[in-house]
Amino acid sequence: MSFTTRQSESQAPGVPKVATQGAEAHSRDWSWVEASVWNERMLAALENGVKGGKWFSLIDKVYRAQTLRAAWQKVKANAGAAGVDGQSVERFAARAEMYLEELSTALKKGTYRPQPVRRVEIPKGGGKYRPLGIPVVKDRIVQTALKFVLEPIFEREFLKMSYGFRPGLGCKDALREVEQLLREGYTFVVDADLRSYFDTIPHARLLERAQEKVSDGRVLELIEAFLKQDIVKEMDRWRPTGGTPQGAVISPLLANLYLHPLDCHMQQRGYRRVRYADDFVVLCQTAETAQAALEEVRRWVEQNGLSLNVDKTHVGDCRQQGQGFDFLGYRFEAGRRWVRKKSLTSFRDRIRMRTKRTRGDSLAKIVAELNPTLRGWFNYFKHAHPMTFKRLDSFVRRRLRAILRKHEKRPGLGICREDHQRWPNTFFAAQGLFTMDAAWKLASQSR
Repeated sequence: MSFTTRQSESQAPGVPKVATQGAEAHSRDWSWVEASVWNERMLAALENGVKGGKWFSLIDKVYRAQTLRAAWQKVKANAGAAGVDGQSVERFAARAEMYLEELSTALKKGTYRPQPVRRVEIPKGGGKYRPLGIPVVKDRIVQTALKFVLEPIFEREFLKMSYGFRPGLGCKDALREVEQLLREGYTFVVDADLRSYFDTIPHARLLERAQEKVSDGRVLELIEAFLKQDIVKEMDRWRPTGGTPQGAVISPLLANLYLHPLDCHMQQRGYRRVRYADDFVVLCQTAETAQAALEEVRRWVEQNGLSLNVDKTHVGDCRQQGQGFDFLGYRFEAGRRWVRKKSLTSFRDRIRMRTKRTRGDSLAKIVAELNPTLRGWFNYFKHAHPMTFKRLDSFVRRRLRAILRKHEKRPGLGICREDHQRWPNTFFAAQGLFTMDAAWKLASQSR
């Protein structure tokens, strides 16, 4: 997908345009809020504002039986692995009413204490791993109930430039905003990377952010308890001194809360910024403005106990080859939107895992397993350069040809001319294999 550039005639070079993005409140659609918590009276208070700007007496909304039941249904639907106590969602379900009553009583009396979080490492490509915390089922329920109560309060304050983990907003919205700004001539981009953001958020300052809108001490204590949950990994156990545990239900909301002042700071200074959780870019019309924006970001980050990854933070004119930027899986460079190399590598690795030559399943079964992955990946990256889809289709078919050779007890990678003649592209189409290039052409015709 290409973008064009256009300099505003009324704007002096190097001076940021006054931002309107996020200046006016986005649509006040509260249909997503949990009905067991947010009745009409509370929604009216949310919309109109509460006395003093702070919310009191919220803990009773958390331990209310209806709220905990709704939270349990959410946790149950998400399933997930067991925490340190070994209790699965299925085991909890067998005695759910009793457990929920116990949770309600403990929260009401102030005796509830979160259990340690089980730490696991999940692959994230390139031989690296991402730490993931798995709370016990009971803690997931309480966190979900707490999120039901707090999210609308904080959401009312968040700006539209923030798209990550928010109701009604997502990756595609953020990408559309980036694309629109590029078309308007904001092609000098600050690509900033926060070093280990989720692990380094200062607890004290985060709690201060929460206190700006919440005055219920019991709720604030609950937030702090979740921030300071012990972490268990095999035989090791420790207490974190900063950060929000990745994998915790409440973490994305708290992470957005901490960066909200940066959103406000940049907007007040007229910068156009698009943020998805801790991944953000600042788009400017001149190199001078972009450098000034980077200094603003660096100053705020340092003042708020965070740090930038110097190696991954840069300023560039994304119209030029080699000066593009990565954002949410895409690479914006030289007037086009590509799939970033890391995303391509991850995709190929997933296909390799599903197309091992040693598996003895039929081609029909393998194709049926592949198609949801192929469709999902295409639906997200369908706005990338079409050359990508032809190459990946070819890669998938090559893996399948190697499997077919293995079925015949013949060695080979499925790349010779004989294999192409014996199993042409039309053969796999007849087997129902989803083809991204064909899907792109079909989508292009309908535009």
